[in-house]
Amino acid sequence: MVKLMNLVTKYFNELTTTELYEILKSRAEIFVVEQNCTYQDLDDIDYRSLHIFYESDGKIIAYLRAFEKDASARIVQIGRVLTLTHGTGLGGKLLKEGISHIREKMNPSSIYIEAQCYAIGFYEREGFMVSSGEFLEDGIPHVEMVLII
Repeated sequence: MVKLMNLVTKYFNELTTTELYEILKSRAEIFVVEQNCTYQDLDDIDYRSLHIFYESDGKIIAYLRAFEKDASARIVQIGRVLTLTHGTGLGGKLLKEGISHIREKMNPSSIYIEAQCYAIGFYEREGFMVSSGEFLEDGIPHVEMVLII
């Protein structure tokens, strides 16, 4: 039986407490537990972010956030991109839909991400291009990538 998924796009002040709890729980599951990375997830950026996620049966199953990196240059940054199930295509679907909603709601000139190196191909499929050399973020190799709108 296929479970129903709903795509949700909300700014922080529109989130319910249950949605916020489920977002934070899914981020901890992927970035802290699965990737074994101790870092400060609660960085105050959530307050000014657009939260885009797939919800199914009250659970967040895929998520990303978007926020202005440079308002004057209309650069939007995305981050905390995750799916709870890997290899299903849900991440690509979320990224494609997320970009569409970011374009509509935030009108960026470009979208920037600090991508984990293993995921470069994932972002390239949606048109992102590597724009930096490799660097470590919380002990994990990353690169900067950009999508020109």
